[in-house]
Amino acid sequence: MAQVVPNTLKGFGVTLKQVFKKPLTQQYPEYKHPVYPRFRGRHRLHVHANGLEKCVGCSLCAAACPADCIRVVAAENTPENRVSAGERYARIYEINLSRCIFCGYCELACPFDAITLGNDFEISEYNRDDLIYDKEMLLKEPVKKVPVADRSLYDTPIPYYRSHS
Repeated sequence: MAQVVPNTLKGFGVTLKQVFKKPLTQQYPEYKHPVYPRFRGRHRLHVHANGLEKCVGCSLCAAACPADCIRVVAAENTPENRVSAGERYARIYEINLSRCIFCGYCELACPFDAITLGNDFEISEYNRDDLIYDKEMLLKEPVKKVPVADRSLYDTPIPYYRSHS
């Protein structure tokens, strides 16, 4: 019982110190705080420099996903309709972001660096159906831009797919 009173007073002291400090206010929509360089946010599909998609529809990302939120339906490339560099391409590529846990296993499983997780964290929607990203949404640039943190502040190396693409 004798130990409880000093600990309670110590807790009140911490609270009392915070009352007199100036509040820290961040002007969020106008000024965005940079995220950590290894932050895993919005998914993105990439294309080669010649315009062909990097994704060949192998479904390794869907197999590696523990949340089962990726759906890939492959189709054969034809000489008239060449979409990717391989024999096949992803005719349907969907990610359900309401189920995604942003673990990055899809990024690690892809042998062609076709899918990456970027620094974009503003992906909230009012409707669940809007959180299902299809291939066209994943291929285009994100609408909202997020500042990337200064790499000199962190000891994280630049990922291979960013330095060699």
